[in-house]
Amino acid sequence: MLRQYKLSDYRFRLIIWVVALATLGILIIGSANNDFQFKQTMGLISGVIIMVIVSLFDYTWILNFYWIIYVVAAGLLVAVLLVGVEVNGAQRWINIGFQFQPSDIVKIMLILFFAKFFEVHEERINKLKTILFSVVLAGILLVLILKEPDLSTTIVTALVFCVIIFMAGLSYKIVAGILIVCIPVAVIFMSIIIQPSPDGPQNYQLTRIYAWLWPEEYPQDAYQQQNSISAVGSGQLYGKGLNNDDVASVKNGNFIPEPQTDFIFAVAGEELGFIGCCIIILLEFLIALECLLIGRRAKVLSGTLVATGMAALIFFQSFVNISVATGLLPNTGITLPFVSYGLSSLWSFCIGIGLVLNVGLQTRKY
Repeated sequence: MLRQYKLSDYRFRLIIWVVALATLGILIIGSANNDFQFKQTMGLISGVIIMVIVSLFDYTWILNFYWIIYVVAAGLLVAVLLVGVEVNGAQRWINIGFQFQPSDIVKIMLILFFAKFFEVHEERINKLKTILFSVVLAGILLVLILKEPDLSTTIVTALVFCVIIFMAGLSYKIVAGILIVCIPVAVIFMSIIIQPSPDGPQNYQLTRIYAWLWPEEYPQDAYQQQNSISAVGSGQLYGKGLNNDDVASVKNGNFIPEPQTDFIFAVAGEELGFIGCCIIILLEFLIALECLLIGRRAKVLSGTLVATGMAALIFFQSFVNISVATGLLPNTGITLPFVSYGLSSLWSFCIGIGLVLNVGLQTRKY
């Protein structure tokens, strides 16, 4: 469980990137809504402590309990649907003294489970039975997340699963076959659902797609994303500065509800400008890259998959959040890793990075 490690093998660089990005996030959160800055600061301090503690636990020992991890993950998602707290029409949180979003930690648990699952089935990874079984197992968790409803987390989690199964050794021929079938089907499906219905959109997810495609026809639903795009552009090169008192800003004018969460990148763009946005993107990239580099030197396949899975999670979640804030994707709520306000998100990512750090302490020696 606990082992002796060499200090020289510890990836302090990864911790530096995480702390730097999270500290920048705290400054932006404080500017967006000062009421949340202290709590996020305490969350970062406790998160770093959690990260260091987790990094000292042998990940290969933790992965021995991979079926228990899966059952607990499914149980948490079921609990959300049964006793969860509903906020703005979505039931994604459980109140445990503070609002905790189980899907945040479930993403990490899914990475752990499939890292071990595919290591156990490494020799049978290209067998139809193994592929179908893994898809069913992932599908159960994805459906439970989708039922909350949380489409963005469902999509990101599904993409992470795809990366893990590919890195586990899935044949290129199988991948090509799946793409040949799925891409045309996806295009046809999207072309059908985006056709405006005479009765209007049938659910809020379609409404958001319509508002993204035709914002002038759905101003009530498009205003949040349109204001975010304007805010990012208004920052120009250097931004207006943190804690500015410009009444036309997204935070001071209340043009985006709760800007400290899903639309934190809009605040960053407005107040730190293009340079600040580039720094955030660079730090997210460096964290994901460091995870990939650690995964390359992992001593066993499960270590590679844990590190690669975390890299994929950080990359895809950052991409979706930033794309929504800049209008590249339809409006959907998901946090920007290490930057957005939210203790369950911050702690979950810290746990994930802690596991990657432990993978780095047990790399192959050349």
